[in-house]
Amino acid sequence: MKARLWQFFFLFYAFASIENIFAEESKKNIKDIKEQNIMSVLYQQTAAERMAGSLQTFKLAKQAIDKALADPSWSALPGQNTRDKKPAIIVDVDETVLDNTAYEARMILNGTSYPEGWIRWCKEAVATEVPGAKDFLNYAALKGITIFYVTNRVFQLKEATKKNLSNLGIPWDQAKDTILMRGENNWNSDKGPRRALVGSEYRVLIMVGDNLGDFVDAKENNLIASKRKNIVKDYTDYWGVKWFMLQNVAYGDWEGALYNFDYSLSPEEVHKTRIKSLDPQGN
Repeated sequence: MKARLWQFFFLFYAFASIENIFAEESKKNIKDIKEQNIMSVLYQQTAAERMAGSLQTFKLAKQAIDKALADPSWSALPGQNTRDKKPAIIVDVDETVLDNTAYEARMILNGTSYPEGWIRWCKEAVATEVPGAKDFLNYAALKGITIFYVTNRVFQLKEATKKNLSNLGIPWDQAKDTILMRGENNWNSDKGPRRALVGSEYRVLIMVGDNLGDFVDAKENNLIASKRKNIVKDYTDYWGVKWFMLQNVAYGDWEGALYNFDYSLSPEEVHKTRIKSLDPQGN
C-alpha cells in the first residue's frame, strides 16, 4: 500500500514537472515571437519620421475638410446620397487617435500577447495622442462637424475610452452616441454596418484610420495580402482626398492577412509563416 502511495506521488510530481516545463516553453515561445516586434514598436514610439508622416496626414485631412464643406455632393462613402444631410467625419480610435504603443512595449518586455493585459491597459486611460489627431479633430468640431469614433474596442471599454479622449482634450459629442464600439447592437469587427448607420443620417466628409478595414467592409479587408493591395487600387481616387491612412507597422490586419486570419497558429507556425512571406527578389 505504501509503495503504491509513493508511486502515485512520484507520477503526480513527474506529470506536474512536465506540465511546468511545457508551460515555461510556451511562455518562452510567446516571448520570442513578441520580441520580433521590437523594431516596429521602436519605430512607432521614437521615429521622427513616424511623427512627420502622422502630422502630414492630418494636415492634408484638415485641408480636405474645407473642400468637402464647399461641395455639397462630396462624400467619403462611395455611392452615398448626400442630399439634406449634416456633415460628419468617421475616425478610428486605436493608432489613429489614441497611441497604444506603450501597451505593445509592455507585451514585448513581459513576454505576453494580445489580448492579455489589453482591457487593463485601456482602463488606465493613459494612451497618448497620435501626432496631429487632436488639432484635426478640434478643427472639425469648430466647423460644426459631428465626429464619429468607429472602434473595435469592446463596448465594456466605452467609459474608459471617453475618459482617455477627455484627458487629452480630444472632442467627443456628449449629447449623442458618437462612439460606436464592437459588441454594441450586435456589431462585430466589420465596421461597414456602423459606417452605413452614420451615412443614413450624415454626409460623411472624411474617413481616417490605420487599417484597410477602417475604410472598406470585411469582405474586401479579410483577404490575402496581394488581394488587399488590389482593393487599395480599386479606391485610388479616395486616398489622400477623402480617405486618410496612418501608418501602423506594429500590428493590424496586414499581419493577419499573412496567416489567412488564422489566429490559432502557434508561435512556431507564426514564425515560419513570417519567414516564408519574405520576398528576397523584391517582386
